[in-house]
Amino acid sequence: MEVDLQLAKEKGAALGRDFLTWLWFRSEIQDGVFQTGSGQDFALYLEQKIVVEGGEGDSLEKAVCTGIMSDLWEARQGLRTGKKVVQAKIKLEQDDNEWLVQLDAADFAFSGLKTPKVDTKQEEGDDPDSAFLEKMFLLERAMELIDEAYKLFLHKRMSIDWQGEREAFQKWLHEDSR
Repeated sequence: MEVDLQLAKEKGAALGRDFLTWLWFRSEIQDGVFQTGSGQDFALYLEQKIVVEGGEGDSLEKAVCTGIMSDLWEARQGLRTGKKVVQAKIKLEQDDNEWLVQLDAADFAFSGLKTPKVDTKQEEGDDPDSAFLEKMFLLERAMELIDEAYKLFLHKRMSIDWQGEREAFQKWLHEDSR
């Protein structure tokens, strides 16, 4: 069986754009509250930087919106004209932990992942690897939370409820029009 890698890459990028666009919508209408498959709550917000893109070739248009406490109006306006989210800065919160990560829709690549601070002070008798292991746990947990959000998206995307989700998205998209 021969696989068209270019087609697979394009389909993956399209699914990634749909995922990030859906995440923005869902995070706003749910006040950032998501739930893992095991019932644990976590918060997820898109903030500070969103890149939207639409068109192809010479007609490719991109809008980069950044800023602390930004309402990301230009990015949202881009969605109204058919653009989709191609990159987003995501803030995750669970318990007293907070992560920030930039996620790229084309290949689901993480960049600039900031984890909660790890205490590196060693007391006598402490395991010398404990700070490293805690950091690895926190990195892994961020990826698990993004995976949980992706599972929620795929479940919704593959269900009969997708048309209703699209209608709710359109309603959200056209709220707060300036």
